[in-house]
Amino acid sequence: MSKSSQYGTTRRARRSKQYIRVTSDDDDQELDDIPLMIGETTFDMDDESDSLVRPKRHRRPNQSRLSFFFEGCCGVCAREKIYKSRVVPIGLEPNKDEKFPKNVIRNQKYSIISFIPKVLFEQFKFFLNLYFLVMATSQFIPAIRIGYLYTYWGPLGFVIFVTMCREALDDYRRYRRDKEANSQKYKKLTRDGLISIPSSDIKVGDLIQVEKDQRVPADMIFIRTTEKQGACFIRTDQLDGETDWKLRLAIQNTQRLVSNVEILDIRAQLYAEAPQKDIHNFVGTFRRTDDEVYEDSLTVDNTLWSNTVVASGIALGVVIYTGSETRSVMNTSQPKSKVGLLDQEVNTLTKFLFFAVLVLSFVMMILKGFAGPWYRYLFRFVLLFSYIIPISLRVNLDMGKAAYSWFIMRDKIINETIVRSTTICEELGRISYLLSDKTGTLTQNEMIFKKLHLGTVSFTPETADEITQHLNLMFGQKEDPGQTQQPFLGPSMTPTRGPVRRTVVTRVYEAVRAIALCHNVTPVFEDDEDVNFDDTEADRQSRQTVVYQASSPDEVALVKWTESVDLTLVKRDLNSMQLRTPSGSIVKFQILQVFPFTSETKRMGIIVKEEDTGEITFLMKGADVVMTTIVQYNDWLEEECGNLAREGLRTLVVAKKVLTEEQYQEFEIRYHQAKMSTQDRNAKVQAVIESLERDMELLCLTGVEDKLQEGVRPTLELLRNAGIKVWMLTGDKLETAICIAKSSKLVSRLQDIHTFGTVIGRTDAHLELNALRRKQDAALVITGNSLQVCLKYYEHEFVELACQCPSVVVCRCSPTQKADIVKLLRNHTGKRTCAIGDGGNDVSMIQAANAGIGIVGKEGKQASLAADFSITQFSYIGRLLLVHGRNSYKRSAALSQFVIHRGLIISTMQAVFCAVFYFASVALFPGFLMVG
Repeated sequence: MSKSSQYGTTRRARRSKQYIRVTSDDDDQELDDIPLMIGETTFDMDDESDSLVRPKRHRRPNQSRLSFFFEGCCGVCAREKIYKSRVVPIGLEPNKDEKFPKNVIRNQKYSIISFIPKVLFEQFKFFLNLYFLVMATSQFIPAIRIGYLYTYWGPLGFVIFVTMCREALDDYRRYRRDKEANSQKYKKLTRDGLISIPSSDIKVGDLIQVEKDQRVPADMIFIRTTEKQGACFIRTDQLDGETDWKLRLAIQNTQRLVSNVEILDIRAQLYAEAPQKDIHNFVGTFRRTDDEVYEDSLTVDNTLWSNTVVASGIALGVVIYTGSETRSVMNTSQPKSKVGLLDQEVNTLTKFLFFAVLVLSFVMMILKGFAGPWYRYLFRFVLLFSYIIPISLRVNLDMGKAAYSWFIMRDKIINETIVRSTTICEELGRISYLLSDKTGTLTQNEMIFKKLHLGTVSFTPETADEITQHLNLMFGQKEDPGQTQQPFLGPSMTPTRGPVRRTVVTRVYEAVRAIALCHNVTPVFEDDEDVNFDDTEADRQSRQTVVYQASSPDEVALVKWTESVDLTLVKRDLNSMQLRTPSGSIVKFQILQVFPFTSETKRMGIIVKEEDTGEITFLMKGADVVMTTIVQYNDWLEEECGNLAREGLRTLVVAKKVLTEEQYQEFEIRYHQAKMSTQDRNAKVQAVIESLERDMELLCLTGVEDKLQEGVRPTLELLRNAGIKVWMLTGDKLETAICIAKSSKLVSRLQDIHTFGTVIGRTDAHLELNALRRKQDAALVITGNSLQVCLKYYEHEFVELACQCPSVVVCRCSPTQKADIVKLLRNHTGKRTCAIGDGGNDVSMIQAANAGIGIVGKEGKQASLAADFSITQFSYIGRLLLVHGRNSYKRSAALSQFVIHRGLIISTMQAVFCAVFYFASVALFPGFLMVG
């Protein structure tokens, strides 16, 4: 084929939008021939894929062409920054002269130079204001002046002045908050000791010491801590929205040093990957080259991200990312000015009215005749008929917005509500989608143990004294078996198979002991100057307040409950655990293995060895969907799990298995071999663990309640009846999100829940979307990773199917993904969106929505300060949207129609007046009618 014919064929193919895709994946080629089921018509998958490969810029709904043009120009001028990996020296390692961003926080929208140009551009990019400016400027020409200058410039100047004052005040407040954050003092380790420096002076490579309950100023690698085990807990609520404490591990080589000062005398370096938004992953290495070469890999467990809080001990870290390269800043979008849909509609209506003014002026000129300076007469007619679009329209609307804000803040039913953006009150009455955070917004972050079920009997907090009596009896038998007539059924005699009936006392003992051991909770005692370090942990606890640290609030609730029944966790480290019995004695256990909870396995396990008896026990707890196949046959687990779920409780199934020394040694050998393999390591490790998870003895079923905010259920029902669809976006686990969706009645009892499967590639996304298409009236639950893959290949189809669902739950999503979901709904549906949250991780989502609402809660005021509206509890949103929002929208619409209709009447009278007096361009009314 010749080049010309080939070019012609390609050009014809482009006209018909039939692109030829070349891929090495045969499955994708076969998949292209399979239509995705979307109603009656099939979808051309090539078009969607090509639009994603070669993305085109599209003008947003109601976006003016002028702003679209300027955005395109800015995109060409401002190239995307390229991030690079870096090597950070430590101690005597020579420092390379590299430049990195300053460690400053800047949330301001304007600078001293850009303030006036930006504000004027934001105002005059709308046709309504630009039209007023042209009309006012024309009055400086004597030949076409038809009124007093103040009648034109007075209202326009007033509007611009008020807008500039409001923007200046808001930006000054942002400047004050930024200055306060940048001036916070931190301790830097130098050869002269610890010196205090402000946060803005921290640089890459600095050794920064962070105290307990102090925020981390920059992204750091954790190298030392005062905790003996070389690990500490951090709170990440302002980063990912999870109030669970995360365990972070210091580098073992530097943790073994005698003091912090010795770090300055070693020769080492850190390799850190290029900065990115992913807060859950990190790739790095630590290399020491002084005495002997030591290398260690670094993961996210060795990091302290900026804006997290150290919850235990004192942490020493080396800074790797600062300023705009930190994870928290990269996941936060810059604030933008929001314009209400009503203002955009009035702006569009102004264009039609201006066209009507031109038509009417040309008609008057045709009747008058184009004699003499006709262009001057034409312009004077345009000015005379401009009453149709009076300048007072903008003034009246702005005064109305101020009144609406005053009404909201004076409403005693929703006390302490603050309006931070007075320009979008009407948006509250036009919301179609409400996107809500879970932790701290729908829930109170308070986990409470509610029920312990043993199959034939259940216990609640009200009957905790019965459990305490059973434990006293059992531990008394264990310490002195000869004091009772009933022989003690010791742990070594406990059968794991066979239909052996036991007393309730024995079953309660085994269940409570399993709950007290199967977890990752660490007790921490508050510092006390009068503490005698020769005392035991039990004596220390009797005088101090204990704080439980864990990666899951459910585990903390369970351990607190065991403490309430006098089986208390008094000490926990990486290798051992100690429990205090009701009689006050200490029982010691050795931790042999820990299998942490993951979203894939949905269970966690631990192997412990009791020091007194030498018994080795494998304990496990997890979700009922996976534990049902692991435990021995029973006839009550499934039924009781359903009963607890209907009560809105989060259920965990607890089981155990007693191992002999030979069984454990065999398992340990196979487990070690699996961990040392380089190929398919995770699959091999999981296979070895699953070989142990067979025929386990079912001990109990626990129910924990995550307390909802006051009035959440009736508020969600009210919003649903008003036609507002609610989406829940959370960084929490899938099981937790489903449980809260059920308990909050976001998903009604009669609705099915469709859990979107794990999606890795295009084929998986295609199959899962087909499965979702077959569901009718089912709530959708999807993870952030699966959502990202679906949007990569089938963005239009996914949004279309998701919008048909009565409610959507997105779990394990990052702050950036929350904002992207909001933008996705805005662009694809054109409907008004509202986002509500209470943490720093919700700021991007709040700023991306048409109306952002922040809740003042336990996670601080960061979301409240960045939002357009601030409330104190979720239930206030019902009155805010359905009463104040609706009234504001109706009043502004009526006001706009009244002003425009009045202008039409005046213009009609002006046209009749001109026609009577031989089409003379003379004003009928005084110019001050333009004012209002």
